[in-house]
Amino acid sequence: MKVLYGVQGTGNGHIARARIMAAAFQHRDDFQVDFVFSGRESSKYFDMDVFGDYRTFSGLTFVTRNGRVDNLATLRENRIGHFFRDVRHLDVSGYDLLINDFEPITAWAAKRANLPSISISHQACFTYPVPKSGDTIINAIILKYFAPTQVQLGVHWYHFDQPIVPPFVADKPVLSPSKAHVLVYLPFENIDQIRQLLEPLSDQRFVCYHPEIKEPFDQGHLSWNPPSKKGFQHALQHCSGVIANGGFELSSEALHLGKKLLIKPLHGQFEQLSNVLTLDRMGLCHTLFQLDTDIVEEWLDAPENEAIHFPDDPTVLIDWLKQGNLNDTGTLCDALWEQVRYGDRTRERLMALAI
Repeated sequence: MKVLYGVQGTGNGHIARARIMAAAFQHRDDFQVDFVFSGRESSKYFDMDVFGDYRTFSGLTFVTRNGRVDNLATLRENRIGHFFRDVRHLDVSGYDLLINDFEPITAWAAKRANLPSISISHQACFTYPVPKSGDTIINAIILKYFAPTQVQLGVHWYHFDQPIVPPFVADKPVLSPSKAHVLVYLPFENIDQIRQLLEPLSDQRFVCYHPEIKEPFDQGHLSWNPPSKKGFQHALQHCSGVIANGGFELSSEALHLGKKLLIKPLHGQFEQLSNVLTLDRMGLCHTLFQLDTDIVEEWLDAPENEAIHFPDDPTVLIDWLKQGNLNDTGTLCDALWEQVRYGDRTRERLMALAI
């Protein structure tokens, strides 16, 4: 089975999810998978060996300034004509299936060629009745037309009785984490503003990752680091908590490891606002709507989260894809949610909320 796999490259969460799928596909001799990424400059991808001879396109992306979506810059910097040329020139005729994680070029190329296609993404869950915040008609249009596919399979922390599967998280908790630091990943925020936020809290060590950092360095109790999959995962395993924007994949990994969360959603970003709403209803995060040192200080004394056990092996999903009946999502969802284990408090919260 020859598969084209399109991945949105704007955030590292889409790529992290694709890495787990790519590693699983490598153990199969009944699949040939070609990966396509778009949404960032080719030179800014890192730790991509698992994807083999992947291709990149500029695609479409969202421009941010100081923790919020800049709509004017987004319209100005996206080259729409170039995008349509890439769609026309991408040959998908040799493929049996498109798997899409919110990547527009492969989605529209597959639509033009009538190639069977399925979205397996967090964005796909918002096409169903799940908790939403900041929802507008523009968001509905983006969800429908940005990366259209024939089947929408969402990924979320709960199924909400919809065609939604849990996230896959490959890393298992280490036996004795040091918990000596707090991990900070706020890629959409200004570095100086992050420093001003954390500098007064000198009794706590913070390990910060940011795409604008080129070389690691220490600044008192603040440790600054450039993007690194290996270094970031080590820092995540051994942290006492995570301060981050509202991206789905990092929150999933933190929940799986039982790390407490302080989430600052990207202003104007419907998905992140909705993620915070769901986590808050599940009692699994504190929220930081602006960079406020007092809120961080209060959160440092908050108790740990209960860990949620998510599946680590997508073999069930891959076997289901091989069967070819993409509209039969019920059996797949049941099989994967049976593997999820919530803590007692989280399960009681879900029951009390009737979700």
